[in-house]
Amino acid sequence: MLLLAVDTSGKNSSLALALATEEKPEVEVVGSVPLAGGTFSAQLVPQIAALLTKHRYAKADLAAFAVVSGPGSFTGLRVGLAAIKALAEVLGKPIAAVSLLEAVAWASGRKGRVVAALDAGRGEIYLGDYELADFAQMCSERLITRDELVGEMNKNKEFVVTPDSSLAETLRAADVLCEQIPYPGSEVIASLGWQHIQRGQTVRAEELEANYIRRSDAEIFSQPRR
Repeated sequence: MLLLAVDTSGKNSSLALALATEEKPEVEVVGSVPLAGGTFSAQLVPQIAALLTKHRYAKADLAAFAVVSGPGSFTGLRVGLAAIKALAEVLGKPIAAVSLLEAVAWASGRKGRVVAALDAGRGEIYLGDYELADFAQMCSERLITRDELVGEMNKNKEFVVTPDSSLAETLRAADVLCEQIPYPGSEVIASLGWQHIQRGQTVRAEELEANYIRRSDAEIFSQPRR
């Protein structure tokens, strides 16, 4: 099957086409394209069309979708999810929603328990706890402060993986066991999406939702004061 993988969660976003077969656990990436943050709404659909055309495919050839559902840029995620919802609804194809934290954990190449971390800004961290074997099983995902992260990791002697250089430096300076890894591209999203599809973990277009972890400013500031 032909799988379209999309990540519009932030400045390192991209999309990829991949071929997957029932006999193989991994996918074969046909091609990928980086996406510049801040212009997803203008470039995403044209880039998908161009990638399909370049590799001599049509939209009708797409059999499934893998998309990063969060955490990340609220606007970027909305654009990516809206595009995939539209395509999946028109074509009647399934969607595999992939957490960016899951992608970070999987991209580390480690097995067993892995703690993945992403800088969420404002002194906060997106934190994902995963058990990795033949596939990634989420234990928890949450938002914590940098100080809380350092305290927990040092207390429990946890090992952290992150693609964020500034976060890695902060953790190492605080004697936290940490490895900085490359940012997971859409090739990783395609691979994880195929894993989800093989296990029947897919959603229909109307069921796809963002995994923001953090509430938006609109939600926070709309709360009545007490």
